[in-house]
This record gives sequence, C-alpha cells and structure tokens, in this order.
Amino acid sequence: MTKVEEFEELRPLLFSVSYRILGSVSEAEDVVQEAWLRYDASPTRPDSVKAFLSTTVTRLSIDVLRSARVRREAYVGPWFPEPLLSDPYQDPERAAELADSVSMAALLLLERLGPVERAVFLLREVFGFEYPEIAAAVGRSEASCRQLLVRAKRHMAEGRPRFEADRAERDELAARFFEAMAGGDMEGLQQLLAADVQFVGDGGGKAPQLARAVSGAANVARLLAAVFPVLLRIDVTVEPQEVNGQPGAVFRDRDGKVLQALALDVLDGQVQAVRVVLNPDKLRHLGPVADAWAVSEEVRRARRTSS
Repeated sequence: MTKVEEFEELRPLLFSVSYRILGSVSEAEDVVQEAWLRYDASPTRPDSVKAFLSTTVTRLSIDVLRSARVRREAYVGPWFPEPLLSDPYQDPERAAELADSVSMAALLLLERLGPVERAVFLLREVFGFEYPEIAAAVGRSEASCRQLLVRAKRHMAEGRPRFEADRAERDELAARFFEAMAGGDMEGLQQLLAADVQFVGDGGGKAPQLARAVSGAANVARLLAAVFPVLLRIDVTVEPQEVNGQPGAVFRDRDGKVLQALALDVLDGQVQAVRVVLNPDKLRHLGPVADAWAVSEEVRRARRTSS
C-alpha cells in the first residue's frame, strides 16, 4: 500500500484514540492531521505503521490535553466533551468497550485521570493494545504502565457508568422521552426520569445556560415541559441522533443551523441524566451554528405572548 492508503486505513482508530483522550472532535482531527504530516515527512518506513502512528497520536494528544486542562480550569460553568455523532472506529470484538468509553458519562469520568494515566487506560482497556505498544506510546516502562493502569482502574471503578444492554428498549424509552418533551407532557416526562435525574448545560459563557444544574424528576420534567414546546413553536427542529453512543438529538433553528446537542444517560429503564451542549465552539463540526442568544430571546417573547 502507499503511505496515504496505510494512513487512511488507520485513520478511524487514530481519531478514536485521540478523541477519547481529548474529548474534542476538532482537536482530535488536528492531532490526526499532524500525525499524517509527521508520517509523510518520515524518510523511512517504520516496521509497524500502526505502532508508529498510534504512538505519535497518543503523545500529541497527551501534550494537547495538558494545555487544555489549564484552559478548562478557567472554563465558565460545567465542561462537557464535544458531541460525537458517530465513532469511525468499529471493532466487533471490543464493541461494548468502545460504546461505553465514548459516552458523555465515561469521558467525564476520565477527567479524574492524569493525561498519561488516561492514555494508558484507554489504550489497554478500550483498544486492547499490548503493554509493549503502550509503553512505547507513552514513553514509560511496561512496569510503570501496569501500575498506571491499576491506579486508573481504581479511579474509574468508583464511578463507572453502566448503560442499558438492550438497545431496543433504550431507544424506545428515548422516543417516548422526546414525544413527551415535544408535547409538554410533564407527567409523562416525570415517569421516564430517575428520581435523582440531573439536567445540566454546557454553554461555556458563550450561550444561554442555567446558572446551575436542575435536579430531581419533578424539577427537570417541569423545565423540559415549559421550554421545549416553545422551541418547536418558533420552528426549532429536533433530529433524534445517537450522541456519544447514547440516545440524543441535535436541535436546529428555522434556518437549519445547529442550536444544541442533547444526550441522555439511560439505565434501569429511566433517564439518569440530560446533558445539553450549547457552547458554539463545540458544535461547529456539526455544521453552521445558530445564534443561541437570539433564539433564547425569541423563546422569551413567545412565552410572554402565550401567557
């Protein structure tokens, strides 16, 4: 194969590794592109192209994450990963690990780990790399990588997310959720929500967002039933989508521009969390972005008119 063909064959894996380390589609795409430039500029062919590119992507991602963590310390409000609508890397033998590891809940849990610890955990537990490959990728000894993995697994086990095994049941519940939300059916919504459900938005100070998370089935149902029917009245459309491997939707304004992405955590037949990404910087990879402030003002006017 040519260099281009070899690289393109590995691109889905490289992106998936980088995205899970960084939680950012745009930064992962930049890392993968930089890895290609380095591979293309290399005067010799490595013995293993996969090992060379995986190492390059992992080290670049660790460096980017270290700098991103400084920015996140000054981030306004809750921080969520950039929404991912489809994971390009498919491996039937590791399908369950891949699906769980890309969820919003899992990526937020990974924030507990240091950059190298995070990379070791992902390469071993999610992608099934062997210890010599991991050691080369992170620049540590195999013994050190084993210790890092033990520590990472301990941190992850404290809050390891679990999701519905039956996708059909999960998706059916999500369909009922969006139907009740669109109809302003507060009672119907409340039946679908866990007692301790949380509704949290990430606007990053660049879009309207709640001052704090809304907790409890009654409170979240009241909020959803009050706001979302009004969005539909001003011609906002809701496109059901898998968001980070879980049921969700992309909301668009009347011009088709992306307003927000919503992801649900579903477990034990109930919605455990509703997470909404509104920060326009995190939505640009989905298409042109709407003016969330203008839409929010239109919602306020529509609610005043109907009251």
